[in-house]
Amino acid sequence: MKTFKHLCTILLASTGLALHAQPAPQAFRSDPQIEEKIERTLRKMTLEEKIGQMTELTIEAIQDKKVKDRFAISEPLLDSVITKYKVGSILNVPGGVAQPRQVWQEVIAKIQRKSLKGLGIPCVYGVDQIHGTTYTLDGTLFPQGVNMGATFNRRLVHDASAVSAYETRAASIPWVYAPVLDLGRDPRWPRMWENFGEDCYLNAEMGRESVLGFQGNDPNHIGPKNVGACLKHFMGYGVPASGKDRTPSHISQQEMREKHFAPFLESIRNGHALSVMVNSQSNSGMPLHANAEYLTGWLKNELGWDGMIVTDWADINNLWKRDHIAKDKKDAIRIAINAGIDMSMDPYDWDFCPLLQQLVTEGKVSMQRIDDACRRVLRLKYRLNLFDQPYGNWKDYPECGSKRHTDLALEAAGQSMVLLKNKDGILPLAPGKRILVTGPNSNSLRSLNGGWTTTWQGKDTDRFYAERMTILEAFRQRFGAAIVVYEPGVSYNEDGKWHEEQKPEIEKAVSAAASCDVIVACIGENSYCETPGNLDDLALSANQRNLVKALSKTGKPIILILNQGRPRLINDIEPLSKAVINAMLPGNYGGEALARLVSGDANFSGKQPFTYPKHPASLTNYDYKPCEQVETMSGVYDYNAVVSVQWAFGYGLSYTSFRYSNLRVDRPQFKADDTLTFSVDVTNTGRRSGMESVLLFASDLVASLTPDNRRLRAFEKTALEPGETKTVTLRIKGSDLAFVGYDGHWTLEEGDFRIQTGDQVLTVSCTEDHRWAVPNR
Repeated sequence: MKTFKHLCTILLASTGLALHAQPAPQAFRSDPQIEEKIERTLRKMTLEEKIGQMTELTIEAIQDKKVKDRFAISEPLLDSVITKYKVGSILNVPGGVAQPRQVWQEVIAKIQRKSLKGLGIPCVYGVDQIHGTTYTLDGTLFPQGVNMGATFNRRLVHDASAVSAYETRAASIPWVYAPVLDLGRDPRWPRMWENFGEDCYLNAEMGRESVLGFQGNDPNHIGPKNVGACLKHFMGYGVPASGKDRTPSHISQQEMREKHFAPFLESIRNGHALSVMVNSQSNSGMPLHANAEYLTGWLKNELGWDGMIVTDWADINNLWKRDHIAKDKKDAIRIAINAGIDMSMDPYDWDFCPLLQQLVTEGKVSMQRIDDACRRVLRLKYRLNLFDQPYGNWKDYPECGSKRHTDLALEAAGQSMVLLKNKDGILPLAPGKRILVTGPNSNSLRSLNGGWTTTWQGKDTDRFYAERMTILEAFRQRFGAAIVVYEPGVSYNEDGKWHEEQKPEIEKAVSAAASCDVIVACIGENSYCETPGNLDDLALSANQRNLVKALSKTGKPIILILNQGRPRLINDIEPLSKAVINAMLPGNYGGEALARLVSGDANFSGKQPFTYPKHPASLTNYDYKPCEQVETMSGVYDYNAVVSVQWAFGYGLSYTSFRYSNLRVDRPQFKADDTLTFSVDVTNTGRRSGMESVLLFASDLVASLTPDNRRLRAFEKTALEPGETKTVTLRIKGSDLAFVGYDGHWTLEEGDFRIQTGDQVLTVSCTEDHRWAVPNR
């Protein structure tokens, strides 16, 4: 913050502020006994064995393709991978589809026995368990990350990750590629649904809780009911300039450190994450897998972090095949390993091993770098206790898929859905109403879950989880089969690409509406994952919009259910609806949770974790710059830069109402080292019990760099009975109001900050400039 009198000295700001230096702390304290074991093991290893530990191959590399009726490991291939090339890690799912715990245990036990016999070092097996037990059957599937962000409930994120850890370890899998901490700031991006939303603080808070849920409270000794977490994708992955997956971004150093680095920083410092996976794309022309400043500088050296960095799928190959910064694979390996990569997810070829060995012999990669990388891999394995317990017994995990676990998933689904519109109080639906359930998402578990569900693209969910209820089935159970009519009108082509639809039968849905009192239109997207989910038009499909338009002509009230991984544009059909619910990707229990909410058996409490755009050329985030909302300038020229959105970040309705009052702070004047405690009284003024997420925003009124319009700085969720008042306390540090200056240093400037929660506003003042000499506050 800078007051007006200081603006004339902006050019001198970098020298006019006192530097406050402090040593970079270690991310978390290592266990001396483990470190001693690592060094003993390392001293016994050959160069070939060390490089093998730095190699990760897919399970397909050791699959016996001659066996057609089931997945089987080829003994010769396994022997070659483990005994000859000393490979230290395997990933992915046998046969490309989720397996029972018994099968997982059999597969991993075979790999581990070979590893221990041939190397004396266990393998570390990793999978993408993104929203529960993605690849383990009979487990619990939770809402996707974007839904968990919408709950604004740290406990739910922690507990869901703890359940996922338990059920993953039940399959003898010790390592998961989660949580996803990319900022979903571009609605075109096909991976927007994997993270916790667009805001860096929300992602940081939820990321930390997820890591603690996965790993437990002792990062040096991961227990048998926990797993090692792997944060991804480091970093800046969520804002590709084109909106398409694995395409370049152009993020400034200030924004990278202030926003995109923040969730990783918090999840390492206070979540104690053991590993990190790297972003597949480039930023400002530099592929992240080649960026020594970020990988070695920011992540390892600045944080004193002793964890392990793994590539994403085939991304060392991409340095030469796609990005053209290396002449061949050997050159790409040199660049990546020297930048700080510790393990290569190759994932099919073991030629990584001899090529890296050649580079060491030629002096192009140092033995010091090899030892450092191998040491980090071994540290992960010791912390996971794989030397003593390389695999488990699935029978020791009786709670897999238990009612306690599924109740948690149901609770999370219910708290994640956002009521965006409720005109004339049409919701909750009055009993006895005859309901038409229509739209392509109305009878699909696939669309409720999204990608990373039993398969990469999520295509087989309905086959594997037939006992779970779709929206249609849940409505029939909740309201009665006799008064719930089903006619989809538009259907997906399940044998085609995710976005393909069958020839529409809109007239059938219109005809069915004649005998109904209300229409529930379930629209959105079918499941997809990563690059296959790229699109060219953010608008909802024409067939689905035409379905809603045709139904609106019947005069029957329409409730839109948005079941999608990213916000598809609906500005032409939203006015035709009485109510809109953003269900996003609520998981296997989303149908039940939605029916409870619509019937009034539960209340909405979700809030938007991202900005919902209204127009294709008006894509923005809530923390936009002031110039994006200026009034029309007077004079000859019209420089109106106003950006219109459909629904704002943090927006969400309830069946009850809440009044905010008496916002106060214990320190209206503060310095960087102070803690500010804000209190606000929240009253449930309606007739129903409800939960309210209290969001605290701060606006830097004048700064030496154009400040963001506002930033989320704290949040708490509280439950209130009708007529009840609670005082909600939110604490932030003075340093939390700092920003990264043009010179790359964190800076807190003297001046005023506007604080808002609900409709309550107050001003606090920083009384002293503070500039950090170290990279992170």
